[in-house]
Amino acid sequence: MTRQLLILTSLSLLAVVALAADTMPFSLSSPDLVPGRRIPLAHVFNDAGCTGGNRSPSLEWRGVPIGTKSFAITMFDLDEHGSPSGWWHWVVYDLPPTINGIAENAGSDKEPRLPAGAIQGRTDLGNDAYHGPCPGKGEPAHRYLITIYALKVAKLPVPPEASGAMVSWTVRDYMLAKATLISTYAR
Repeated sequence: MTRQLLILTSLSLLAVVALAADTMPFSLSSPDLVPGRRIPLAHVFNDAGCTGGNRSPSLEWRGVPIGTKSFAITMFDLDEHGSPSGWWHWVVYDLPPTINGIAENAGSDKEPRLPAGAIQGRTDLGNDAYHGPCPGKGEPAHRYLITIYALKVAKLPVPPEASGAMVSWTVRDYMLAKATLISTYAR
């Protein structure tokens, strides 16, 4: 009886540990961006009066939900008021479920370093690549919301060059979880 109790207790503990690992909250982080802090110049746009490196930040995520078949990432300016719909700085979808991060400058328009099969959607600048922050000179700091979505489909059903608005709307039907981080920038 004691041996059976010991085996049952051990199995119960293993189940609790496995369940805890599976229920870790989905989270997003970046070694390049500190939430709530100023975005470094390496990730700021390099045009329209801004003189940054225009390199997309490195991103890492943990606690991926079971059943995830792809990821989508968006970067949105929460404080752009010159446009009625805000401003989309980066749109990436169909990222494979086997990765837990992307390298700095993966969203380059010249030499994208995204995993095979990943697609960059159309930003509000009209291109299919990352473009960094560049708020108006003298404006208060803008907040930039980066969101990663864990999706239950391998391919997001959107047309080629889908916009940030279309991707963020469509993911709602396929989302298992999402995680965000917000950084700021002002000139």
